[in-house]
Amino acid sequence: NRRKKKHDSILEIPSIPNPFPELCCSPFASVLSASLLPKATSRKKQVIKVYSEDDTSRALEVPSDITARDVCQLLILKNHYIDDHSWTLFEQLTHTGLVRAVEDHELVMEVQSNWVMEEENKLYFRKNYAKYEFFKNPLSFFPGHMISFPSETNAAISHSGILQMFLSSSTYPEIHGYLHAKEQGKKSWKKLYFLLRRSGLYFSTKGTSKEPRHLQFFCEFSNSDMYMSLTGKKISGAPTNYGFCFKPNKSGGTRDLKQLCADDEQSRTCWMTAIRLLKYGMQLYQNYMQPYQRRSGCSPLNITSMRSISENSLVAMDFSGHRSRIIENPTEALSVAVEEGLAWRRRGCLRLNSHGSPIAMSNMGMSIHRSQSWFHHKISREEAQRLILQHGLVDGVFLVRDSQSNPKTFVLSLSHGLKIKHFQIVPLEDDGKLFYTLDDGHTRFTDLIQLVEFYQLNKGVLPCKLKHYCARIAL
Repeated sequence: NRRKKKHDSILEIPSIPNPFPELCCSPFASVLSASLLPKATSRKKQVIKVYSEDDTSRALEVPSDITARDVCQLLILKNHYIDDHSWTLFEQLTHTGLVRAVEDHELVMEVQSNWVMEEENKLYFRKNYAKYEFFKNPLSFFPGHMISFPSETNAAISHSGILQMFLSSSTYPEIHGYLHAKEQGKKSWKKLYFLLRRSGLYFSTKGTSKEPRHLQFFCEFSNSDMYMSLTGKKISGAPTNYGFCFKPNKSGGTRDLKQLCADDEQSRTCWMTAIRLLKYGMQLYQNYMQPYQRRSGCSPLNITSMRSISENSLVAMDFSGHRSRIIENPTEALSVAVEEGLAWRRRGCLRLNSHGSPIAMSNMGMSIHRSQSWFHHKISREEAQRLILQHGLVDGVFLVRDSQSNPKTFVLSLSHGLKIKHFQIVPLEDDGKLFYTLDDGHTRFTDLIQLVEFYQLNKGVLPCKLKHYCARIAL
């Protein structure tokens, strides 16, 4: 009772007003104005899943504002890959067979926000050697019969002149030619004459007429993404295998696709490259230049592989005598190099088996190539073409695979001139020894590794040297 009386007396005491209310903390009012508080710098993080060619995947916790280039750099570091500026993030729509290279500057979360539940979309991490190839050699990407320049421009356009016109905000070359277009709501395709201008893509309702009254608007690109079709002939009944399409952002599915189809790979490459330049413009050039910005003395429109100072100063040396000497005669230097190469090959012909005893390389010739990244065991011709196409149709992209028509032989699949060519590697037996050849035995190799190494340095019977191999990486 005494405690109760004391408590009641405390409650009856009138409250004293606070002379400094602004210094008191209240659950309903902040002590300081919100404008005086430092802004929160923590970024939200989300989890994305990235796949590789062998369908292995890796989950990454990344900031919400991460770009496609940053994701590639993160995967390069985590997997200890060599960064040759060709690693790319791809968006693939599994059900419709559509795929596109996500531009380096695009936000990955924005890409995923356009996905719908019905589509099994995936992000893939692989190399794309053709990503910025048009900056290095634009003349091969834009054939003369498909491109028209403004009337005031001279007929002869230089290497850098084409790029400057594409990147300029005032002038833009006109791309024109025939394309097959799938009619909306129908299964039929119609061949029409198309024109690409800065305002969008148009087709002519009267032959090849370019008069405004005969041009009908087909598509604009600010609110849609462009995809390459891998299975257009099978799914949509396209007349050729060179399809591409435009998919509006957050569309409801295949009914909103605007599908097109070219007659050959050169035409499709020209259209898709020009549309990329039209949509992104100078941003593409900045993406291309970013890896080279730290290099000094690089021409902005002609970036080539640079040799180190030490490599330029190498000289041939002879260490066979008591004192070393410089070999000044080029013929002697070449013969010494060949002799050293043969000696290295002879030393390397012995391997240790599981019991530690040496075995001859000829006994391993049938299996040693299986450990190489460029070798693909038992894939079809169509799968090989798809792999090379996804890695970019740049001269020298290749892989080696087992032949399906002849189990004892192998096939070298090579990209050249925007086409994929296949060359049979035939095994030959001479004096009890097994060799491999591409030219009916004129040039022989003890194993496939030696064959690939030779054609990486020499063109030989091939249309170009072997430069970039297609590999199935694992994440």
